[in-house]
Amino acid sequence: MNAITQPTYALETRAVVKKYQADANVIFAVNEVSLNVAAGEFVALVGPSGSGKTTMLSMLAALLKPSSGQILLDGEDLAGMSDAERVVMRREKIGFTFQANNLVPYLSAVENVELMLRLNRRLDKAGKLRARELLSRLGLGERLNNLPGQMSGGQQQRVAIARALIHNPSLVLADEPTASLDTERAYQVVETFAGLIHEQQRAGIMVTHDLRMCEYVDRVLQMRDGKLVQIYSTRDEIMKLVKGGRD
Repeated sequence: MNAITQPTYALETRAVVKKYQADANVIFAVNEVSLNVAAGEFVALVGPSGSGKTTMLSMLAALLKPSSGQILLDGEDLAGMSDAERVVMRREKIGFTFQANNLVPYLSAVENVELMLRLNRRLDKAGKLRARELLSRLGLGERLNNLPGQMSGGQQQRVAIARALIHNPSLVLADEPTASLDTERAYQVVETFAGLIHEQQRAGIMVTHDLRMCEYVDRVLQMRDGKLVQIYSTRDEIMKLVKGGRD
């Protein structure tokens, strides 16, 4: 009997393309992008407006189907799945945080986090305890019962991080998670996010326009005109990029 080969990477894309027809023209929003992210690795996806990074993130999130290519999450090809199968993958194996944290305004902090467990029918006593422990680790132990409107922007974003991680996803995606925060709170949020990605061995990808936030990532992938044009993988390369963002 042949042994089952475990995938080397939690996430891998192979020549992913997303194209649109505009009258007689074909527009390539993403053009043959191949990348990989290991479990426990935190990666930043950067590039100017219109570079394709948001489209790429939407495909990684199983919200958008590629025109061609493969997106492998834990060895399963998202591109080849039906709409119903992608819904299950999003719910069970993918966590999200967004610029607008999308917290439910009438649920408390802990109830917002528990919501992911409830959707996956995993809200048991252990899950409730884990939600409280995770929020406490994020410095929100005294805010468990606060509504979103009773918390600062940084506190709300930390609730969103806890919600993204509570169901033990393989992949965690963050779309401009610091865009609405001041610099100090932005650094705190990304540092916390990075620490949890590393500790819990999730594959993490953050789309950001703020190169200063790349200080906490393991690699930086730069897109332009729908293509992956540069990879910064050493600490020196990343810090030079960060310094450029501060100047």
